[in-house]
Amino acid sequence: MIRRRAVLALLCCILPLAAAGCKSGKVDENAGAPPKVTVVPEMDPNNFKVEHPERFALATAVEYKSAPELTVNGSIAPDIARTVPVISLATGKVVEIHARLGDVVKKGQLLLKVQSSDISSAFSEYRKAVNDERLVRLQLDRSKALYEKGAIAKSALEAAEAAEQDSTVTLDTTLEHLHLLGVDKDHPSGLVSIYAPVSGVITDQQVTNAAGVQGLSGPNPFTISDVSRLWVVCDVYENALAQVHLGDTAEIRLAAYPDKVLKARVSNIGQILDPTLRSAKVRLEVENPGFLHIGMFVTAIFHGQSSVTHAAIPATAILHLHDRYWVFAPSGNGYFKRVEVTSGVPLPDNQQEILNGLSVGAQVVQNALVLENTVEQ
Repeated sequence: MIRRRAVLALLCCILPLAAAGCKSGKVDENAGAPPKVTVVPEMDPNNFKVEHPERFALATAVEYKSAPELTVNGSIAPDIARTVPVISLATGKVVEIHARLGDVVKKGQLLLKVQSSDISSAFSEYRKAVNDERLVRLQLDRSKALYEKGAIAKSALEAAEAAEQDSTVTLDTTLEHLHLLGVDKDHPSGLVSIYAPVSGVITDQQVTNAAGVQGLSGPNPFTISDVSRLWVVCDVYENALAQVHLGDTAEIRLAAYPDKVLKARVSNIGQILDPTLRSAKVRLEVENPGFLHIGMFVTAIFHGQSSVTHAAIPATAILHLHDRYWVFAPSGNGYFKRVEVTSGVPLPDNQQEILNGLSVGAQVVQNALVLENTVEQ
């Protein structure tokens, strides 16, 4: 009994010493580490409390002045004033085509040939006018000789002179008709050659081989557009029309060439609004550097004439979430609020313009992504 009590006493002395020795030999892995951040969510998902908020650096929104901008979509269209139809005065059948849609042509270039019965009629009228003019001229010479001998009255001579003038007019008219049809009076042919009236690009073609041409009463075989200067046609909504003025200059950005920026001038603001979209057509004129094509989609940016003041914050302070832009603003006592903002254009020094949702002087978390990751955890 005495021995059992001695053993128990000895164990009571040894166990505390062993526990103390083990405790003193253990390494504290958290020694010197920053305090763990704990997030306490609120009823509002955009509000939450963070322990140790000092770990998240804050940035102050500064003032940034810029002209207001209006961004609209549009497309490239040909300048109607620089669009010329190719007209065929002869009616007939197309036998040769020397150009097609999309080709670049020069003024005077042969486009097509038409076989037409109009030439036969025109040449017949011309030959008849030549014979009539010759006969009337002989009668005038005879009348002059008779009048000098006193054989006819002066009125008869005047009638012969008038007849000769009329026949000359008829001859000139028939000859001009042949010239319009493209026919040489000395070498008549049943084919009419049609040439390009101007230089440009063929933007419309209404004929094919063996097709019929109806002259002035039918569709034009070709349409040629001068693409050295083009139109940009945009849709501007009714509530934004006050920001667009005649003569203003806009930036044109192309979907095909995002790194190129062109300058265009507003030449017309439509007076009729689309009743469905409540938008007006705004037309701009732009010089073609050579890579613009009709039908291209573009973005037009209009700059206002007076400057406005917006806020600017570091780009890292903005969080893109669910197709929206947010910042984290401190509310005091470790509370933060997620605020939706409208982002503007990027600024130098990794700054970002804020159009709405944040005022100058307001504080936001400098790195929104870090705080968002902490909240998600």
